[in-house]
Amino acid sequence: MKTIKSIYLIVFLLVTGAVFAENKKPGALVRSTLKGLEYRIKAGVNIGGTSPLPLPAEIREINSYRPGAQLAIEGNIIKWFDRNRKWGGLFGIRLENKGMKTDARVKNYYMVMDSYDGEVLGHVEGNWTGNVKTNVKNSYITLPFQVIYKVSPRWDLKFGPYISILTNGDFSGVAYDGYIREGDPTGTKANVTEATYDFSDDLRKFQWGLDAGAEWRAYKHLSVYADLTWGLNSIFPDDFKSISFKMYNIYLNFGFGYIF
Repeated sequence: MKTIKSIYLIVFLLVTGAVFAENKKPGALVRSTLKGLEYRIKAGVNIGGTSPLPLPAEIREINSYRPGAQLAIEGNIIKWFDRNRKWGGLFGIRLENKGMKTDARVKNYYMVMDSYDGEVLGHVEGNWTGNVKTNVKNSYITLPFQVIYKVSPRWDLKFGPYISILTNGDFSGVAYDGYIREGDPTGTKANVTEATYDFSDDLRKFQWGLDAGAEWRAYKHLSVYADLTWGLNSIFPDDFKSISFKMYNIYLNFGFGYIF
């Protein structure tokens, strides 16, 4: 956590320095503009979920969902391809959190967990029927590569792939008020009042997906933006078996931007 805070502090100082440089060296920005380059910084939040697609039959009901405050800060460089600045390419670097807290009722949900209250204690695995609370809070360095199209002087549309590198991960939770059948759905039944699980060390370090969004220039330098990021590979490796289905990051990132 201290590492993530340090990264955010460094980026804040870099952004502050960039704004200071704009005021002190306008000539450099003019030269960049003449070369078709444009610089933007953004700050916003991610709201969404880390979810299987489609929702498996084992998940019978979502009791509660809380997205939390998942912050994101980003810097972009845009290279415009034509004089009218209609089409361009965007490269960015984004420091972001993606996470949620959920409580669900499940049936025959394959789980690996540590029980400390119930008819069976210690490490168990099998098909769980009962309730599951899950906490997800992952930090990433994300690099978007997008094509940008200027619809009008105020509106931009963007689309392209992104890659993300996990810098800190938490995927853990509690299974409670249910029973587990060890091995398979016909195995020995054991009531479990509460058990914990933690798959943080199993999270995939490298992820990729698609990023589509729009940005509206409210004033000369201030913009409002929204981007939908859709993960195309699971947050766990293909050989991960402690959860029987793949889970994907699907988040809406929105906030404010500054255009140099």
